[in-house]
Amino acid sequence: MDWDLPQPFTQALRPQPGHIDGLNHTNNAVYVQWCEQVAWAHSEALGLSLDDYRRLDRAMAIRQGSYDYLLPTLLGEDLTLATWLTASDGKLTMERRFQLRRDHDGATVLRGRWELVCIELSSGRARRMPEAFCDIYLAAVVA
Repeated sequence: MDWDLPQPFTQALRPQPGHIDGLNHTNNAVYVQWCEQVAWAHSEALGLSLDDYRRLDRAMAIRQGSYDYLLPTLLGEDLTLATWLTASDGKLTMERRFQLRRDHDGATVLRGRWELVCIELSSGRARRMPEAFCDIYLAAVVA
């Protein structure tokens, strides 16, 4: 598949009966949940888990999320969701992008973008990214 950006982290998905809304399409809220799931899977594959976030008292929190719902998906369709880290100031912020494609025709059905900010978990305030975040996340940023 041709992706919007190189070296995607991907996850295979298939809408189940509980994902389908009254229009017989995958509910838009399900796409948001899938983006969260693939983002965590990507972070863990890079070497940072929720346990690491807690230990470091830091987290990358979504400041703003936007989603372009381009085409519907249907019950049982094979889909692939890709994600990338696409920008960071190396201090407080990062950007993550998403692209969801149907496997049978390669059509992009969703694109998403998150603006992330590093926070201190104990206070909820914005704080500088710890060294572990910079070492791991900045090395994964794609152009």
